[in-house]
Amino acid sequence: MAERNRRTVRDLRRGNRARVLQRLYFDGPLSRQELGPVTGLSSGSISNVVAELSAEGLLEEAGVVDSDGGRPRTLLRVAPDGGLLVGIDIGETRVRVELFDLSLTELARTERLLAQHGYDVERIVAHVRTGVADVLRDAGADPRRLLGIGIGVPGIIERDGPEGTDGTRGAVVHGQTIGWRAVPFEQLLREAVDVPPEVPLFIDNGAKTLGQAEMWFGGGRGAGAAAIALIGSGVGACVDRGDVLDEDRTSLALEWGHTTVQLRGRRCRCGSIGCLEAYAGAEALRERWREAGGPLPEDADDETALAALLAAAYPGRRGTPDPVALALLDETAECLGAALADLVNLFLPERVLIGGWAGLLLGPRLLPEIRRYANEYALSHAAARTTIEMGRLGPDAVTVGAATLPLADFLARGGSRPWPGGTGAPPRTAVNAVRERHRTPMN
Repeated sequence: MAERNRRTVRDLRRGNRARVLQRLYFDGPLSRQELGPVTGLSSGSISNVVAELSAEGLLEEAGVVDSDGGRPRTLLRVAPDGGLLVGIDIGETRVRVELFDLSLTELARTERLLAQHGYDVERIVAHVRTGVADVLRDAGADPRRLLGIGIGVPGIIERDGPEGTDGTRGAVVHGQTIGWRAVPFEQLLREAVDVPPEVPLFIDNGAKTLGQAEMWFGGGRGAGAAAIALIGSGVGACVDRGDVLDEDRTSLALEWGHTTVQLRGRRCRCGSIGCLEAYAGAEALRERWREAGGPLPEDADDETALAALLAAAYPGRRGTPDPVALALLDETAECLGAALADLVNLFLPERVLIGGWAGLLLGPRLLPEIRRYANEYALSHAAARTTIEMGRLGPDAVTVGAATLPLADFLARGGSRPWPGGTGAPPRTAVNAVRERHRTPMN
């Protein structure tokens, strides 16, 4: 009984710390007096938690505000220097590795192109290993201050894979389109990456990490439910439900790119036919543009090809639009609109956001047509309560989202971690700083 009570007290304390940290992170800076109503904690509990977190270097003062007839109130915020986070995007054209502080201010980054070698597992693991070492070295950072490493990957994630050589189980990746069949990715990274063994790894679908970034800091902020589409060389999506501070919040990665948009259609790289990805992914657009006679070098990569296709369709005031390019892009807009209508009908989101590097290139040109086609294919009531917009965090959103995986765990645990961090911070709140750095101007 005594042991159970001790656990209960410890869990209560951790829960109180988590409430304070989460509120300050997403809504701060706040005063101690403001923390009471938003956390539901007593003034005594607030004082105790704030004292603990401040002593551990996780909170700091963020100025003073006048109160109505009383003493000025000190504002508090999460200290950006309280720890380090690594976010990694295993993308379809490159591996991007970024090091962040707790405010998700970028401290260092590096990229490794994948054009020549594709998705060879050993090479990807080597890119992650050297990338993590590079960003830590470039920032002069102590790896013992890492709170975790988040990785966004294509494919389906199996959480509890086979037991590894160290007796633990890790995430396994099933990425059919990239040739990964039950790859024990977490175990491979754990054996290769040179960080302390206590530093946790968090592996999730790249569309899901993009979605979490947009829900925390971008176009999904404040939405009760949102669908976020990732359009790159391939296509994926996720659906998020609930506020970022809602304990019942859910996030679901979807193999949306492999839903059928054309019966007996084009062969997809997954092996099936008629998939959305076979029409709207940048790799498929490159092949379709080449088949249509588009002037492309043989070695043109997906990014070069998509830029050339858009330039042919929209050459500017002095050029003549290529009718073949325009027709190809209109078909792409229709496929995307129809597939987004499926998301609207199935999940009834308040918002649909389009992201991914190819989505950010296509969206400013195709968004009006995508909306039109989505309205034609969706149920009218569902479509009327849904907006379709561009994502707001730019091409780094998957990497930022990957970094939120260890950050979310850290906040939920009330700031408990392997090692204590330092103090010191730039004079901006965490959420606003991230929004400012990653927002993409809308056309």
